[in-house]
This record gives sequence, C-alpha cells and structure tokens, in this order.
Amino acid sequence: MAATREKTPAKRADAQRSIEAILDAAVRCLSRNPDASVSEIAKAAGVGRVTVYGHFPNRADLVDAALRRAVEEGHAGLDAVDLEGDPREALARLIVSSWQLVSQSRLLLIAAQDVLPPGRIRELHAGPVERIERLVERGRDEGVFRVDLPTTWLVGVMHSVMHGAADEINAGRLTQDKAAGYISATLLAAFAPPAQLPRK
Repeated sequence: MAATREKTPAKRADAQRSIEAILDAAVRCLSRNPDASVSEIAKAAGVGRVTVYGHFPNRADLVDAALRRAVEEGHAGLDAVDLEGDPREALARLIVSSWQLVSQSRLLLIAAQDVLPPGRIRELHAGPVERIERLVERGRDEGVFRVDLPTTWLVGVMHSVMHGAADEINAGRLTQDKAAGYISATLLAAFAPPAQLPRK
C-alpha cells in the first residue's frame, strides 16, 4: 500500500506535465494553422494521440483548453497596462496591447469559432471584457466617452473592430503594421460623445 501511495503524486505530476506540454503545443500549432490536427499537436507535444485523447476526449475540448490558456496568459499580460490618467489615453494603450494579443491568437480564434459555440467564446473572454468595461465606465463618468450607448455595446464594438481587423489581415486587405493605428482611430471616434465629434 505504501508503494502505491508513493507513486500517486508522481503519476499526477507526470500527467500535469503531459497536459501542459499538450496545451503549449496546441496553442503553437493552432496559432499557425487553425486546421491543425490532433496528430500534429500530439507530435509537437512529444506524445502520442492516445495520450492527448486521454486528457482531451475530442478536438473541440482541446481547442477549448488551448483558447482558455491563451486568454488567461493574455489577461495576465494586460494587467501590466497602465489604465490610469486620461481614459482616452488609457484606452489607446489598452487597444495597442489588446491588439497584439488578438493578432497573435487570431488563427487560434478561427479554430475555436469552427468548433465552439459563440457563447463559450464570450465566456472565455469574460476577464478581459471586465477590464474594458471598468475603463469605459470611468470614461463615461468623466465625460470623455459617450453615454448615449450602453457600455456593453461599446465593449462589443471594440471586440468587433479588433476581430474585423484580424479578418482583414487574413484576407490580405490590411497589413499588420497599420492595424493598431486603424483600430485606435476607429474606436476613439466611436467612443467619443457626439458633441465632441467634428460637425459636417
């Protein structure tokens, strides 16, 4: 019995290392090719397909876990963004940092959209959304962001513009170096109170 108890923690540690290797490989592979197969991901992780399926019963579960890993890592990175001071300047900084993350994972998101329902994708992005909502609310309180549209709508617009930029890059109609500037210009105008917009 003692020998069995001693092996259990080691087995759990091995399993956890295996899961981490699989998720790292899944994020890498799907970020390069949204159609990457379980076999490709297993090979990149240095394990067999049986091992992958032992932890993730199907490809959708694996894609879900990979997107969750990418979002959590991105969420942690956004914690370092300075959101103090002028809400407009803070929003511009957040847009640049958020876009870098969206750009890095845009192909992974395509993989997720193919196998996961929209509600699940929104659920996985809940943490980053809360950060944006707090900033928008502060900007509304300070009179620099519009109050005639709901915060949830403005946050949705931000996500739509970013993902739209990713689609434009994938289609070859927008270059990576111009995307952040286009996104910032579009969103800062969209968030501005109507009275602050240039008159025609």
